[in-house]
Amino acid sequence: MPDMAIPKTMRHIAVRAPGPPDVIMLTEGAVPSPRAGEVLIEVAWAGVNRPDCAQRAGTYPPPPDASPILGLEVSGRIVACAPDVEDWNVGDEVCALTPGGGYAQYCATPAAWCLPVPHGLSLEQAASLPETYFTVWNNVFDRARLAKGETFLVHGGTSGIGLTAIQLAKAFGATVFTTAGSPDKVAFCREMGADHAIDYRTQDFELEVARITSKRGVDVILDMVGGDYVPKNLKCLALEGRLVMIAFMKGSRIECDWRHIMLRRLTITGSTLRASPFERKAALARELRTQVWPLFERGALKTVIHATFPLAEAAKAHALMESSQHIGKIMLAVQ
Repeated sequence: MPDMAIPKTMRHIAVRAPGPPDVIMLTEGAVPSPRAGEVLIEVAWAGVNRPDCAQRAGTYPPPPDASPILGLEVSGRIVACAPDVEDWNVGDEVCALTPGGGYAQYCATPAAWCLPVPHGLSLEQAASLPETYFTVWNNVFDRARLAKGETFLVHGGTSGIGLTAIQLAKAFGATVFTTAGSPDKVAFCREMGADHAIDYRTQDFELEVARITSKRGVDVILDMVGGDYVPKNLKCLALEGRLVMIAFMKGSRIECDWRHIMLRRLTITGSTLRASPFERKAALARELRTQVWPLFERGALKTVIHATFPLAEAAKAHALMESSQHIGKIMLAVQ
């Protein structure tokens, strides 16, 4: 199918200057052209993620070759392909990880980072998947090597990352622990498959993990909190345990007793998805398509969308994200 008629300009979100959500504004700009290996997507939905908020605030700048427009995941219809793209066609509906540019009517992204919309899911649901599923698969299953029969703890259980991690770990045979900040959130985590959900506002997760595991600890921890959670995480890990850091909401400068690493032969690792090499993200897309997407089609995984906003109200979406009052994903309706 030939390329579709594409306008020269589009609506997109811009950031006037680094700052709080109200620095976001809706403006117009040029429609991007797909470079070698890329497709151009007419965006239907875009997901809102913590890295978007950090970029808006000025603490997480985009890579030099990426679009300055916010937005790391989208769904929609391919309207143009670079000449060297063979795996996708104009008219295909996809969801995709992007290098940036998702808060816009059109977004260019590598064809290798696109995935089909899982059977039975809407475009809105599909747009909620790429950022969290790429992140969790990369960190929990590839880097930390979580295996069937092991125990797993993820903090922030009702975040997009948390709910993804709970479901994937459970689907692949782990016993799942999580933390959340209210009785309602704790209950929701259990509904989504967590075996043990701990209210961090009223319970000490370090003591609870020790009690539940008879002081053995857990095999893998996924943490985006940092700060004073790190020394507690080290104490929660079992022999040969693995701690994976993906963010530091409570700070990255940490003092703790590193003897735990030697005494229990621990592994500490982490990654940032956006800065990962092109081929790494392409490999993740292939792994998700073969190992995870069939779980959606069998109904073994669920999407959880807390709220949707029109593109023009992206500032409200960011304010909600930063309030941490949501359960699941926050989405922008673009078209």
